Amino acid sequence: MNAEAEPLVSIVTPVYNGAEHLVECIESVLAQSYQNWDYTILDNCSTDGSAQIARRYAAKDARIHIKENQAFLRVIPNHNVALRQVSPQAKYCKLVFADDWIFPRCLEQMVALAEEQPTVGIVAAFSLQEREVTLTGLPYPSRCVAGREIGRQIFMGRIFGFGSANCVLYRADLIRSQDPFYNESNIHADTEAIFALLKTCDLGFVHEVLTFTRLRAGSLSTISGDIGTGYGGMLHILRKHGPDYLNPAELQTCLDQLLAEHYSFLGKNLIFGRDRKFWDLHKKKLIEEGVGFSMTQLARATLNVLFTAALNPRDAIEKLHKRGGLSHVRPWLLRRRIRTNTQGKLV
Repeated sequence: MNAEAEPLVSIVTPVYNGAEHLVECIESVLAQSYQNWDYTILDNCSTDGSAQIARRYAAKDARIHIKENQAFLRVIPNHNVALRQVSPQAKYCKLVFADDWIFPRCLEQMVALAEEQPTVGIVAAFSLQEREVTLTGLPYPSRCVAGREIGRQIFMGRIFGFGSANCVLYRADLIRSQDPFYNESNIHADTEAIFALLKTCDLGFVHEVLTFTRLRAGSLSTISGDIGTGYGGMLHILRKHGPDYLNPAELQTCLDQLLAEHYSFLGKNLIFGRDRKFWDLHKKKLIEEGVGFSMTQLARATLNVLFTAALNPRDAIEKLHKRGGLSHVRPWLLRRRIRTNTQGKLV
């Protein structure tokens, strides 16, 4: 691509106490083969020196800008503030989380695909999650897939999902089209936003590993896998956006399967015991989404768990001690990462 004709990419990094990995994140942006970008780092009242690291880099490169929140914001509102920093001149937007990074050809490859496919509004690619390559499932070459069709396939559990927002490139006009961009009442708002966008645009996919996602304390694999926020998040997304992708029979099948998985998870947790806060969270979400909380269904699911364990005791012990995990719920949603504060509480 001609350097003079390269469209501007606005990169944004929201950071809260991310000093441990922020240097690696910033260096990955500086190492991009694609150089027409500006970069805003939004510090959310960090106390570990994150802002000082960002200022040090901004002093060396005029493309890097620092914004600092005057008051601490919860995770989704903070991401919305970060996305408001996208330059008016930018054609594309890339979120890069402070504890993640992107490979050197990430922007080059994603922008090239978006430029050759005008209907594409979101570009994804394979992602390296620690040592595991994720977001697989689309057959090669599949560089441009109809938005409504891929949404349907993902709801039906047939192909990969989107990973975290770190894994995709957005067309900037889609970011600007709604404010706030993310639904601040949904911790899985990044996935919800993609389903909302794919109703009117297509998905581009680069068959290369272009992003890195770090697993750590505070990630969805530990927090959501324990308390099960993914079930309520998916239920909300399925009920709100499913009718635009699925016919009535498909939608009902997906809802029935999700609720069965949810109650199986709850049944396993009932056996081991959870506090009132855990149960209030799940009851509230089920009621909010209009399906209600069923003691009968919980009892049936718990008995099924015990019956299965009795048939396969050795295998069941290990699985039950993981509280059932979230292995049966759509993995594309359950890999959403939740930021926590220094005390490990959801923010």
